[in-house]
Amino acid sequence: MSDEIRLERQGAKGRYVITAPTGEEAELTWTGSGDDLRILDHTGVPDVFRGQGIGLRLVTRAVEDARAGGFQLLPLCPFAAAQFDKHPEWADVRRR
Repeated sequence: MSDEIRLERQGAKGRYVITAPTGEEAELTWTGSGDDLRILDHTGVPDVFRGQGIGLRLVTRAVEDARAGGFQLLPLCPFAAAQFDKHPEWADVRRR
């Protein structure tokens, strides 16, 4: 498995992706709303990644990018929202 998280963008939409050697992808998708907000709308983690903390790594990368880029995150995806609830130190980039 590649440990590299890629950021792919197409217009106002994007996703963070990790690809397994088998070609399966774990992803966190988002939709931009202006320059100051990304709405986290879906986390998908195939079975090949289960138990490896991949979903958390994807959300953590989004948080790091939000801090570096000066934008907020609105976690509508239930998994991402649960991770924000578990990590109060991310409150600086969470839009409610």
